[in-house]
Amino acid sequence: MSIRSAPFGVQTDDDPLDLDTAREYLAATALRPAPVGGVGLELERHVVDVSRPSAVVGWARLLGVLRGVALPGRSRLTVEPGGQVELSTPPARDVAAAVYALQADDAVLRTVLAEAGLGLVGLGADPLRPPVLVHPGERYAAMAGYFTALGYQRDAAAMMCSTASLQLNLNAGPQSAWADRVAHVHRLGPVLVALAGCSPLLGGRETGRWGNRQSIWQRLDPSRCAPHLGRGEPAAAWAAFALAAPVMMVRRPGTAELTPVGERVPLVDWCAGGRRLADRPPTVADLDLHLSTLWPPLRLRGWLELRLLDTVPSRWWPGLAAIVATVLDHPGAAAHAAAAAEPVIDRWSDAARVGVGDPALLGAARGVVAAAASDVPASLRPAVEAWALLLEQGRTPAHLVLDRSRRDGALGCLTAPELS
Repeated sequence: MSIRSAPFGVQTDDDPLDLDTAREYLAATALRPAPVGGVGLELERHVVDVSRPSAVVGWARLLGVLRGVALPGRSRLTVEPGGQVELSTPPARDVAAAVYALQADDAVLRTVLAEAGLGLVGLGADPLRPPVLVHPGERYAAMAGYFTALGYQRDAAAMMCSTASLQLNLNAGPQSAWADRVAHVHRLGPVLVALAGCSPLLGGRETGRWGNRQSIWQRLDPSRCAPHLGRGEPAAAWAAFALAAPVMMVRRPGTAELTPVGERVPLVDWCAGGRRLADRPPTVADLDLHLSTLWPPLRLRGWLELRLLDTVPSRWWPGLAAIVATVLDHPGAAAHAAAAAEPVIDRWSDAARVGVGDPALLGAARGVVAAAASDVPASLRPAVEAWALLLEQGRTPAHLVLDRSRRDGALGCLTAPELS
């Protein structure tokens, strides 16, 4: 049990909260001052049985292969609901250091998996296999129960089991800059979605969308997944967003068991006493659990967590990470990127649907990459230049996926070296 400080009006995670204290807690934990520049990366990939690529790899096999893996860059290794593996680096001094740590750990992970006959696929959505809940954790069962009750079963299954992302975690910066930084992320959001969209196949077919992963998120329970546009003071706006979102799951009294909430009960109603869940008022532990079930493109976790990028193949993710970190954290690059993105700032849906197939989004993507090119760490400049060259051809890694699919079918995308 952790001890909370006096300003939140509670002593432990288990003390009951009223609405005012809950709002104070949510605002106080949204962001914390830290120098601009620190970067952490989280990279998810799909795991494939090399000898049977169309088969879903089971939990027992994954656990047996991954248990005890030692990673030199100290990344945290976790397994997602559908068996995707994720590497999450510690905070690094800059994007170059974060990329190197992740590459070192990825090399070890790939070796361990290869020795067990497994490989990785770096795509935003599994191009072929059906969504199967592999992870036995009760959290994921509760998530599935909530989404089914609210009518999101199909998209929820795809989100949990068939998608993978590249996430950037950036320091919040000084408090005086929070509003500008949050607004800047959302200003660049659509063009970053178009640039990174790398999921044109789902369920074995071309869907006509370049970013199926983001399209799924855009359809899924907007009260917790839609862009939180950050107007006004960010911490207070985040608290309002969290209070308006429905509670997804609760712990049964006196147990650690999680149960889904089968109807829409906004957190504010529980905190204000208008509704009772689990036959008790909410606690700090409940608020922390609730916050972990909010997934807008930008989530405030004390830092800025960007959740809008598809995973892309191994050749491409270092450059993508470098581009995004640079246009958010470097003042000169940020200004040029903002100007390039201005014509498409409201086109979230189009960005997921057509990507850089739209001329305005393509022009904005080229402008954002050009903005990053001169200020990116020198060691990552070749990776960014490769993105610029691809965009000059009107292409992104999503086109490479379609090239392979049209040659070898969706099954070929699970074993293609250039998509690993």
